[in-house]
Amino acid sequence: MARSKTGEAISARGRSPSARKKLRRFIRQRVKEGELAEWRRGRAVLGYIEGRRVIEIAAELDVTRGAVNRWLQWYEAMGVGGLVTGRAPGPAPKLGEAQRGELSALVEAGPLAAGYQSGVWTGPMIGDLIERRFGVHYHRHNVPRLLHELGFSVQRPRKRLARADAEAQASWLRERLPSIKKKHGRAEGS
Repeated sequence: MARSKTGEAISARGRSPSARKKLRRFIRQRVKEGELAEWRRGRAVLGYIEGRRVIEIAAELDVTRGAVNRWLQWYEAMGVGGLVTGRAPGPAPKLGEAQRGELSALVEAGPLAAGYQSGVWTGPMIGDLIERRFGVHYHRHNVPRLLHELGFSVQRPRKRLARADAEAQASWLRERLPSIKKKHGRAEGS
């Protein structure tokens, strides 16, 4: 980024009364919203505009001089918008909005309607459905994330025998298991 003609980090445009007013409004708003990082960047820029040195600002805010200089560059390039924390965009979604809507409808209709033999969806089945229907491959770890984004919850069944006798299991846990466990205390042969 180029420096202003006077050798200052911020040009006259960024030092104008209207720009200062906008910066002060930005700082007040960040305090209300609890955005500490953005508030700190705004305070640093305002301090610099008011004539304080970068090294003083860095010491006061407990950051490096490089961080303050970077914030000044962002402010010079984009105004107060450069001080806002952005979210990394990430890759474009593999399925468009219309495809996501269609997938939601297919999942709600159930696996039998989609041509599967099971009456319960599994992650691999949904991954296969996406690949067959839309020609897009999702890794098996990303299918639950996609389902969550669509408003579905992943449910895992309990591993329990369907014909198990609950009474016999409780009795075994109460009576037989304690007799099998080793007795605590002295070791044999001591």
